[in-house]
Amino acid sequence: MSAASLFQIVKHADRLLQHDRFQDYSGAVNGLQVQNRGKVHRIAAAVDGSAATVRLAIEQGADLLIVHHGLFWSTTVPWTGPKYELLRLLIDNDVAVYSSHLPLDAHPTLGNNALLCRALKMRKLAPFFEAKGQMLGYRGELPIDRNALTRGLGAALGNRVTVLPGGPKKCRRIGVVTGGAGAELKIAADAGVDTFITGEGPHWTFALAEELGINVLYGGHYATETFGVKALAAHLSQRFKLPWGFIDHPTGL
Repeated sequence: MSAASLFQIVKHADRLLQHDRFQDYSGAVNGLQVQNRGKVHRIAAAVDGSAATVRLAIEQGADLLIVHHGLFWSTTVPWTGPKYELLRLLIDNDVAVYSSHLPLDAHPTLGNNALLCRALKMRKLAPFFEAKGQMLGYRGELPIDRNALTRGLGAALGNRVTVLPGGPKKCRRIGVVTGGAGAELKIAADAGVDTFITGEGPHWTFALAEELGINVLYGGHYATETFGVKALAAHLSQRFKLPWGFIDHPTGL
């Protein structure tokens, strides 16, 4: 079975995703979160790093798990109970974990936002939606009936779409930010889009969408963020001649 150096893979991925230039949430910890003994034979990709996805990676025979949401969002100490069990699971099975959050959202070719825009066939893309000092998403043109856009988004995501119909029935200027950007709806409206696609948002955004005159399509936090980890794993698989697989472990959110 062919193998590649974990640290060569990490070096390439860090440079590709430009982790060093991104501000992110403190719990994101972009890059290598857990190392293994230094060799990778198979890559697995998942949206979320958790005991469940680690077990599924082990079942696939993977020794590198690539995730969008890493292991350190909640309190990381002490390493007792479930956290100890997770650590033991990783070490006993020689599994490394690599995470990329906002850099993978924003990447122009492998990113969640760029790939969702491509799936929707949006045109004339431009950077959109500033957060933490950088543009995370894209806006573009797509003259389309709101109902048709909803169907197309649902098909691209394989998920039910929730529509807040605060804007025009004919969509033209669409902004995309995957994940949980609904609470920042005003940023999207101020940028001049008439339709905003994201993963999820709070209940009160329904009334805000009406006030701002903007359509909002919630496609699901999980569903909108499967694109990037798949693309990154496929890229690394091709470059380092390694097999890979996607772990679909949906949250329903």
